[in-house]
Amino acid sequence: QVSLVEAGGGVVQAGGSLRLSCAASGRIRRINVMGWYRQAPGKQRELVAEILSGGSTNYADSVKDRFTISRDNGKNTVYLQMNSLKAEDTAVYYCKSSGIQHFGVPYDVWGQGTQVTVSS
Repeated sequence: QVSLVEAGGGVVQAGGSLRLSCAASGRIRRINVMGWYRQAPGKQRELVAEILSGGSTNYADSVKDRFTISRDNGKNTVYLQMNSLKAEDTAVYYCKSSGIQHFGVPYDVWGQGTQVTVSS
C-alpha cells in the first residue's frame, strides 16, 4: 500500500513564498506521476502542477511563472515551490501520485491535504 505525507502549508502574506513537500512511501516500483491539486472553499479541486516520470511538467495557467514543481527520485518526494503568492491561491493543497507497486499492482493515491492561506 502506498501512502503520501505532505508538509509545508501555512499562512503567508501576499507576495510571499511557501514550499510544499510530499513524500511517497510503500512498495513502490515506479512512480508515473506526482502532482499537486488544490481546492478552495466552494470550488472544485483543480490541478496545480504535476511532474511525470520522464521529467516533463504541467502547470495550471494561473500558477505558471510563479510555482515550480520538482522531485527527488531517491526520496520519492515531490516539491512545490510557490512564489509571489496571491490571496486566490488560498486553498487546501493535495498531493496525488500514481504508479506501479511491487508485483505490478497499480496505485493511485491522495495525500491528506495541507492548508495554504495567503493574507492580503
